[in-house]
Amino acid sequence: MLSDADVLSQLMGRRAGYSLPRAFYTDADAYQADLTHIWQKQWIFAAPSAELAKTGSYLTLQIGDYSIIVVKGADGVIRSFHNSCRHRGSRICSAAKGSAPKLVCPYHQWTYELDGKLLWARDMGPDFKAEDHGLKPVHCVTVSGMVFICLAQTAPDVSDLVKQADRYLGPHDLANLKVAHQSTIIEKGNWKLVLENNRECYHCSGSHPSLCRTFPDEPNMVGGDDSASSDAGREHVDRCEKAGLPSSYMISDNEQWRFVRIPFIGAAVSYTMDGKAAVSRRVGTVPFDNAGSCLFFHYPNTWNHFLSDSVLTFRVLPISPTESEVTTTWLVHKDAQEGADYDLKKLTEVWIDTNDEDRRIVEENQIGINSPAYEPGPYSQLQESGVIQFVDWYAKTLEDGLIGRFRIAAE
Repeated sequence: MLSDADVLSQLMGRRAGYSLPRAFYTDADAYQADLTHIWQKQWIFAAPSAELAKTGSYLTLQIGDYSIIVVKGADGVIRSFHNSCRHRGSRICSAAKGSAPKLVCPYHQWTYELDGKLLWARDMGPDFKAEDHGLKPVHCVTVSGMVFICLAQTAPDVSDLVKQADRYLGPHDLANLKVAHQSTIIEKGNWKLVLENNRECYHCSGSHPSLCRTFPDEPNMVGGDDSASSDAGREHVDRCEKAGLPSSYMISDNEQWRFVRIPFIGAAVSYTMDGKAAVSRRVGTVPFDNAGSCLFFHYPNTWNHFLSDSVLTFRVLPISPTESEVTTTWLVHKDAQEGADYDLKKLTEVWIDTNDEDRRIVEENQIGINSPAYEPGPYSQLQESGVIQFVDWYAKTLEDGLIGRFRIAAE
């Protein structure tokens, strides 16, 4: 077991360019430090707004001990609240998702409006003030059709992300798409292993036969550097930019999020077994079918692919030191009809296969790290630059959080 001081000491003593010490993937106290200083302070991707299409549509999330509701109000605004009744604390919504005209606690039927106001509480006496007992809000913002929440008392500034997302993701018009399919799987691995696996394609040729039909595994195109270092990447970006489609590599100052548009292999235009479009109706204002994929990640919990015919969002949530939940959502044009405009198997089969392959990879990675014989190994500077980028962001963010905690404690 590690104290916060131990966690900080291991962070500050870690070897750059190497994987993290074992405790960061296995230890309960290190996991709690992740929850406290990252998951409870950073913006967390919750869902595409299209998943909350109608008034009263809601979903619930569990982040550590925090149960959270995300719900669409009658005014069309998506908000988030702590999923704890202001009476005696019962969880209000137990389902992963659903729809309700009001939020009603099942214990004593305290009833809340979709904007969190308490509407009704039986037999509470003449001095009871309903306005003092609304649901506790959680920071919530919709960024180009992607809903993010933040548990911190003061949320980090998102103005630059909003600005750049409008440019890169806006042409895909995510808010006006619809959910065609959603998959949730449990991976028996630490959440960082899930992110690390996503941030490299060093493993792709040996593990992802379906994906590698269309997705280029060239490290200069999909790693931690500007895709213009790849000839194919540069040519694709130039072509898209000339058509008015923002595509060049854009990363935040702290490297928490990034946008870049990359091509598919050859004549492919989508993640399908034959490389052809999965959906006949193009999304938003994307000017052509072979616009490639706009890759957007936001640490700590999401990576996404914005295509000409569809959008795929990925959400990672931590469950325990060695368990994570991964939810993939496929979105298509809101007027596209299954069976006429798209075949669901063709749309989803590549990433269903790929997700299951990645699950097995992550689980084997976790089993190996669980061994006391594990020690941090070196990353490939060429193939794993994206992993280095993520691990460096993680280490600095956690280190800053721990140092800040000790500074406050000392005052």
